Amino acid sequence: MQHTTFSYPLKRIGLIGGGQLGKMTAQAAREMGFFINVLDPQPQCPAASVADAQLVGDLYDGAKIRALARLSDVLTYEIEHIDIDTLKALHDEGYPIYPSPYVLEIIQDKLLQKQVLDKHGVPVPAYQQVDVVDAEFLANATFPLVQKARRGGYDGKGVAVLKSPDDIDKVLNTPSMVESFVPFKKELAAMIARDKHGNVACYPIVEMVFDDRTNICDIVAAPADIAPEIAEQARQVAVKAIEVLDGVGVFGVEMFLTQEDTILVNEIAPRPHNSGHYTIEACVTSQFEQLVRIVSDLPLGSPQLLSPAAMLNLLGDEGFQGRPVIAGLAEALAISGLSFHFYDKAITRPFRKMGHITVLAEQVSTALEALEHAKDVLKIQGEETLK
Repeated sequence: MQHTTFSYPLKRIGLIGGGQLGKMTAQAAREMGFFINVLDPQPQCPAASVADAQLVGDLYDGAKIRALARLSDVLTYEIEHIDIDTLKALHDEGYPIYPSPYVLEIIQDKLLQKQVLDKHGVPVPAYQQVDVVDAEFLANATFPLVQKARRGGYDGKGVAVLKSPDDIDKVLNTPSMVESFVPFKKELAAMIARDKHGNVACYPIVEMVFDDRTNICDIVAAPADIAPEIAEQARQVAVKAIEVLDGVGVFGVEMFLTQEDTILVNEIAPRPHNSGHYTIEACVTSQFEQLVRIVSDLPLGSPQLLSPAAMLNLLGDEGFQGRPVIAGLAEALAISGLSFHFYDKAITRPFRKMGHITVLAEQVSTALEALEHAKDVLKIQGEETLK
């Protein structure tokens, strides 16, 4: 029997973006013997302490992206907001990039993303393109509605919930789309891994709870507290969405569970996602290792859930900025089943993502109770107090 062989390092992976997702991807890659090159504008980005080498440069700098490609066997990315034209040119020249920049081009534009999914029968909220959301538009609108910037939105930015014509001061002054507001029961998500051979691994359906102040995902519960038939419906919709795009990589599919127990796709992220952080401790194969496997043309790992889990984003505390000060760490780590992840960001500010914690327990409800206790004691503050 002939076996595949790899020389060391196994492969040189070029990673565009060196934030927390880049750091956790680099950690998974280094554990497996891969060489990681990172491109990021910040010399001390989170991934810099883990990667083998870093190029310092803007993510829209085509020359820097080409330099990264020359140093690497394959490219991937941890953020959507990057130079798509250079990536498409590299792809057309035969350079391996996952997910494909042509998939990224669709996902970057939230209107185009919705149109493609809708065209292929993936259920999405009712939507329309709008050139200008002004007083005239609002006077004839049906409320509530959600305005979304077509490009550039992330972590709650680029989204405005408009409840009446009086909310004109909340309107986004950018090319956008509007969606009908969905009075959902739950916000669900699934990490979908798909390789270039069409093999798919679907992680458990999870529930996301968002912080009302920031519209940033606050808590993830795995698995979601939903009926098996609802979970299967969500799985089928999420997998179809990625197959429709012909996506190769790891994708976060955010969904709404409606009052009528139907599933609608909200948005897709073409990369590891906040809702999949729990997989590091709770699954056989983390979302980050899965990405490394896919870009290296290795078999998909198992997405099996080993333990119920709950994850909490650690945001910079209100009233603080500057060098981080972690309060309550010892008390939090005394909680059974808790794991702490800090993203190595040198500066904190209010509501900035600074880390996360995951709690494993025999029941999701037990993990959530422990998480609430940790939330009370663990704070990311800063050396400077804001007035």
